[in-house]
Amino acid sequence: MFCYQCEQTAKGEGCTKIGVCGKQPDVAALQDLLIYAVRGLSLCAVEGRRVGVNDHDTDVFTCKAIFSTLTNVNFDPERFVPLINQCVELRENLKEKVRGAGGNVDFSEGPATFRPETTLEGLIKQGEAVGIKSDPDIDPDIHGLQWALTYGIKGVCAYADHAQILGQEDDKVYAFIHEGLAATENKALSLDDWVGLVLKCGEINLRAMELLDAGNTGTYGHPVPTEVPLGAKKGKAILVSGHDLEDLEEILKQSEGKGINVYTHGEMLPCHGYPELKKYPHFYGHYGTAWQNQTKEFLDFPGAILMTTNCIQKPKDDYKDNIFTTGLVGWPGVTHIADKNFEPVIKKALEMEGFSEDTNGRSVMCGFGHNAVMGVADKLIDAVKSGAIRHFFLVAGCDGAKPGRNYYTQFVEQVPADCVVLTLACGKFRFFDKDLGEIGGIPRLLDIGQCNDAYSAIQIAVALAGAFECEVNELPLNIILSWYEQKAVAILLTLLHLGIKDIRLGPSLPAFITPNVLDVLVKNFNLMPISTPEEDLKAILG
Repeated sequence: MFCYQCEQTAKGEGCTKIGVCGKQPDVAALQDLLIYAVRGLSLCAVEGRRVGVNDHDTDVFTCKAIFSTLTNVNFDPERFVPLINQCVELRENLKEKVRGAGGNVDFSEGPATFRPETTLEGLIKQGEAVGIKSDPDIDPDIHGLQWALTYGIKGVCAYADHAQILGQEDDKVYAFIHEGLAATENKALSLDDWVGLVLKCGEINLRAMELLDAGNTGTYGHPVPTEVPLGAKKGKAILVSGHDLEDLEEILKQSEGKGINVYTHGEMLPCHGYPELKKYPHFYGHYGTAWQNQTKEFLDFPGAILMTTNCIQKPKDDYKDNIFTTGLVGWPGVTHIADKNFEPVIKKALEMEGFSEDTNGRSVMCGFGHNAVMGVADKLIDAVKSGAIRHFFLVAGCDGAKPGRNYYTQFVEQVPADCVVLTLACGKFRFFDKDLGEIGGIPRLLDIGQCNDAYSAIQIAVALAGAFECEVNELPLNIILSWYEQKAVAILLTLLHLGIKDIRLGPSLPAFITPNVLDVLVKNFNLMPISTPEEDLKAILG
């Protein structure tokens, strides 16, 4: 196997024996084969659009299939077999439609014609032949950009899938996903062509995040500032981790009146700010962080745990019996719920001991999405003009287990008292419970939301730039990003598409970015690695 799609990849170069995330070689091969198959489907979809054939089933499937290959989504090899077969079936059906519309479907590219083996072992062998290292003669810079595009598209697919579940779609997004994946089979594209595609991926990701924002706020209301307890409440308990708001709503509906309290974990914390989720009286608080203490948190949790999407470590055998997955998530030995009937989760929660007493822990604030922040924009603007607020820092991104992420905690702790920290995504769990105080009644630490709420951060920045009649790059604002997986890659590409400069990225740079490509990013965007909190703050603030 060879995989370097995440920040924690072995030696900063690539996992070759087993994934640092716990991914086994058979799963890696099957994921590679699924990506290969979807490239073939995408070639047909691109030709189809050229002759007026748009197949919605193909669009939705493509997002789900690619989403399933993100870091820490699906480790179950058996789950990839039907996806690969369905992909080829959709491809052949689409070929017939395209041929009937006068399109050319006589493709010479392998992924548009390959036939999957009938056994799991055969599929694994096929996957081993089409992975990242399958074309050793390709120019390394083009190769790196191809995979930067692929990983960015993985992030786009994740957001597009969540948005589609909530009824928000745009064919422009689907069309680019297919265009980008099909382009990876085009040997004639130049380095400049690939740079253009990578930046276009950032543009499309902005649209995908906009769709998801519309789906979330249109369904559950605009988040409002909300105090969320970190302690526990006596009684039976269910913990919901991941990103999927609809699954959280379903578990709240189905567990209502059963004497069970529902807690969030990881990226679900911002859900407490949504009015249509806040209304459930048994939606109590937040338990745990994201990565640092996750194993201990899951071992200690005395209830059932529901995993809705990625960004969690591979579950340990010690607590597999009380873990359930939904949607695309899957691990061998863990019960998967495909139909949103969460009765097994509720039954397990009632069987377990639950919390024996109330614990009065601390609390944190969430719910500072773009609607809430712009509601106090006049105060922010006045505070900047008066000098009460000197600078804004967006300290955001993924969390992970690799050493070096304490940088973000130390950075926030050292941010001067006349500066405001905006944060989003699970990287905030390095510092989300820090009491930074207020400036003129405005909290110095504003939790904007989940990783996709980078859209909110962008809207806030654009609105502030408009108020000050300047460009975003001229604002007293710096972006400090932590990255781990492919949604973070997509967000970075969005920021680059918008022309935002001086971004600091860490804990380490992507292994798929070659020195030459990095040089282009540095020259055009002044993208730079983090150093130390002291050095970076001094460079920014003087």
